[in-house]
Amino acid sequence: MPQITIDYSATMENAFDRAGFARALHEATVEIAAAKPEACKTQFRPSALTAFGYEDPGPRGHAVVHVTIGLLAGRGEETKAKLTERALELLRGHVAEAVFTLHASAEVRDLDASYRKFDR
Repeated sequence: MPQITIDYSATMENAFDRAGFARALHEATVEIAAAKPEACKTQFRPSALTAFGYEDPGPRGHAVVHVTIGLLAGRGEETKAKLTERALELLRGHVAEAVFTLHASAEVRDLDASYRKFDR
C-alpha cells in the first residue's frame, strides 16, 4: 500500500517523464496520506489505442492519463481530494507540451477490506 496505477496513451511515451512523476507522486503520497516511502508502488500501463469522441484515433490527436491511487481505508475525503489534486498538478509538470490534447484525471480510492500482500 499504496497501490498506484497509471494508465496512459502510448502516443505520449516520449512526452511523459514517468520516473520523475512516480518519484514526485510517491513523495506527495507520503506527505499527504502518511504512507511509508517503501510502501509506495507504481505501475505504468501504456495503452496502444486512445479513442476520443467520434474522432478517428490518430497518433497525435488526443492523449489520456488516468491515475488511480489505492490506499488502505481510513483516510478522510479531504485527504483523498488533496492527493488527487496534487497528482493532477504533478502531471502538468511531468508531461511535456506536445502536439496532442491531454486529458488527465485522477482518483484516490480505498482498497477493499480483502486486500492482502506479501514481499519476497
